[in-house]
Amino acid sequence: MRHLSFATGGLIGLVGASAVMLGAFGAHALRDVLDARGNELWHTAVSYHFWHALALMLTMFALPGRARRVALVAFPLGIVVFSGSLYALALGAPRWFGAITPLGGVAFIVGWLALGIALAPQLSRASR
Repeated sequence: MRHLSFATGGLIGLVGASAVMLGAFGAHALRDVLDARGNELWHTAVSYHFWHALALMLTMFALPGRARRVALVAFPLGIVVFSGSLYALALGAPRWFGAITPLGGVAFIVGWLALGIALAPQLSRASR
């Protein structure tokens, strides 16, 4: 874990905790409220939210630099846009709202590529 600020650590904790809270909220409070499609959307949103919270945590192990900074922005942005739009659709947002979901997917892709670049020097040293 290298050179992360208190704010960055707090962001990572908040993102992970919110994934757990929203998952529990969907499983309990929304169980009888959402239809089958809404439950499916909520489950997908929580899954991507949680996996990318873990990816965000993995950035702690990357060397400081531009690629890590990109990943630290791209993963939360992807969670807000991708998972957030799915949460909204599950709760009854208009269908056109789903048009922004792929933008969150692009943010996830950018985050993974940046994380790979940030980790590459460490991984190449470890393989020697």
